[in-house]
Amino acid sequence: MQLLIAPAKKMKRDLDGFAPQGLPRFWKEAERLKAELTRMTPEQLQTLWKCSDAIARENVERLKTMDLSRNLTPALFAYEGIQYQYLAPNVLEREALDYLQGHLYILSGFYGLLRPMDGVTPYRLEMGAKLAVDGCQDLYAFWGRKLADEVARESTFVLDLASKEYSRSVLPHLPPELPRATCVFGEEQDGVVREKGTLCKMARGRMVRWLAQRQGSGPEDIQSFAELGFRFSPQHSTSETFVFLRENEH
Repeated sequence: MQLLIAPAKKMKRDLDGFAPQGLPRFWKEAERLKAELTRMTPEQLQTLWKCSDAIARENVERLKTMDLSRNLTPALFAYEGIQYQYLAPNVLEREALDYLQGHLYILSGFYGLLRPMDGVTPYRLEMGAKLAVDGCQDLYAFWGRKLADEVARESTFVLDLASKEYSRSVLPHLPPELPRATCVFGEEQDGVVREKGTLCKMARGRMVRWLAQRQGSGPEDIQSFAELGFRFSPQHSTSETFVFLRENEH
């Protein structure tokens, strides 16, 4: 089973923690994207990144000194978003981290696919960014089938815990015979399941942690998830959509 999650915009460099276990699978492609970014003006980059002046300045400076082969942080420990806070890798046992190294892929607009211990450096490039490179109109075209082919090569079941922006880079390209499911975390309101952004991120991170601690191997382990008030809802689910409902506190 392979788990797919999205990255986070906010990143950090941690050279005092775990050492990386090699470079990302698509390191050369990341170097190509870096070269394209460094050709752009600060104004073009800010438009691409859709960010504030302060964040743009910070990332323009990062680009000037960016080295994809030195002073790297394991990917799982480099991202700082809500999802990663609830995954809490810093307090996972070694056995759980080993499980994630073999079963978790972090999707990335810049690096493509990342295993948890792949060495990365802070960057800013979302999968949905309109970056034209090598005759491709955007990053979805740039990555093409590469990410899905790599995921499928090691999978008997794919669990999609990524946002639509990122899962779109993999799911449509998977072999149709490869079993997969997308998790939905929501609350039922007026007969409709509604997702809330922050709660979804929390639940996705906690699901990854749950499976790592239990060495999860398939749908039964996924459906047993019971954290943050969420429970699996068979009546709302299908073979490819696992719905977890949280009791509405209102």
